[in-house]
Amino acid sequence: MITRRSPARALLYGVFYRLPHPVRRRLVRMAVPKYIVGAVTLVTDSEATGHGAGRLLLLRQPPGRSWSLPAGLLRRREEPIVGAARELAEETGIELPAQQLRPASPNAVVHAKGWVDVVFEVAVPASQTELVVDGAEVYEAAWYRLDALPRLSPATARLLAYYGMGPLAEPAVDPESR
Repeated sequence: MITRRSPARALLYGVFYRLPHPVRRRLVRMAVPKYIVGAVTLVTDSEATGHGAGRLLLLRQPPGRSWSLPAGLLRRREEPIVGAARELAEETGIELPAQQLRPASPNAVVHAKGWVDVVFEVAVPASQTELVVDGAEVYEAAWYRLDALPRLSPATARLLAYYGMGPLAEPAVDPESR
């Protein structure tokens, strides 16, 4: 048995779906929230070993008071993984095929102000990776131990917390302390 909820609602949908597709799309775009989508890459040092010895690639960008991750906005119709590889190359000089990046878990982080970060991971050997910055968009790129991170931008600190890293991450629970 099918129960109809509201005749007025059914009428509204009927009118909406009779409109030409471009008009419907424009109406939907006016009514739904809009998001800015960026691609972020967590680049770790594949050579770092031992407890707390992991290293993360960070960037110092204008105005230069804190550190952030390689990231940027997607171009129109650009796949997030392609945008992440492009931004990584532009900001650090690390040129990798997009297929070498792995989706992080979670792969997308939705921020409160209408911002979505699509996050990828890759591990490269720091000792064999030349970092190249332009001095304008990126002042400096450097590897930092996860247990000795520099001052992070607030957005970077919040994002890293999703992955159990940085100053805002929940401390790991020692199973023997229970």
